[in-house]
Amino acid sequence: MRLTKSGAGGVLVRHDDQWYAVDRVDGFAGTSRACDLLTGDRPARLAGALDRAVGSLRPVPVDLAGAPTVADGGADIWGAGLNYRKHSQDLETTQPTSGPGSYLRPNGCLIDNGAHIELPTRSERITAEAELGLVLGTGAKDVRREDWRSVVAAVTTVLDMTAEDVIRENPRHIPWAKGFDTFCSIGPVLVTVDEFTDADLAGLRVSTVRNGETIASATPADMMYDIGFLVEYFSAGRTLRPGTVICTGTPGAAVIRTGDLVEAVVDGVGALSHPVK
Repeated sequence: MRLTKSGAGGVLVRHDDQWYAVDRVDGFAGTSRACDLLTGDRPARLAGALDRAVGSLRPVPVDLAGAPTVADGGADIWGAGLNYRKHSQDLETTQPTSGPGSYLRPNGCLIDNGAHIELPTRSERITAEAELGLVLGTGAKDVRREDWRSVVAAVTTVLDMTAEDVIRENPRHIPWAKGFDTFCSIGPVLVTVDEFTDADLAGLRVSTVRNGETIASATPADMMYDIGFLVEYFSAGRTLRPGTVICTGTPGAAVIRTGDLVEAVVDGVGALSHPVK
């Protein structure tokens, strides 16, 4: 199942290459959070209700190039740093061996697909990084590595910005360096994990693209800490709320400057594109 958001704040679901408003489907009136469609038997119920009602529903035109962020308002955004081996080489640092680098970023830094990235004056080196995002469909705490599918309901594309010069000066500044306005994009589509085997997920190609040139590209098979490890790691001793997004790390970063166009592409999932202001 594939979901996106509408400009009016509703959730849209894809069926036979058309998009439909979820709140027009019988039994789903008032639905405004994507994570509310990802729990328990709700995906199957929605699919069945949509099959029965599709003949009476009017498709909704969708422009994914300008789609709102799929992250639900107030959802936590956790990130894994230096998880791809090549990225630690980019930063000329040693890859952590006890767990990935980690950070929690503010929801307020999110932008919609196609929106401008604003470069803050407090940094002279900003990078953009494509990532695969995991979206939790239910609350989670102390999830075992092998049980990650019991809480991760969907995947999506993430474009993550960093004030890299600040982190090079002091790695303890990671949350500050990632929390500027316009510094994160998530979307434009959520794809439920039942569409992927573990091997499929490990083979999804994640690419950071600047001005049409692929700067870095790899698959989750190249991550030091896999999806199950990340879910166990971030849920250990803390409760993650439904809708939480876990960004799994980047294969490599692109330095961005005013006038650039930067893209995050996850093959089979979605693409984000942003001009730099």
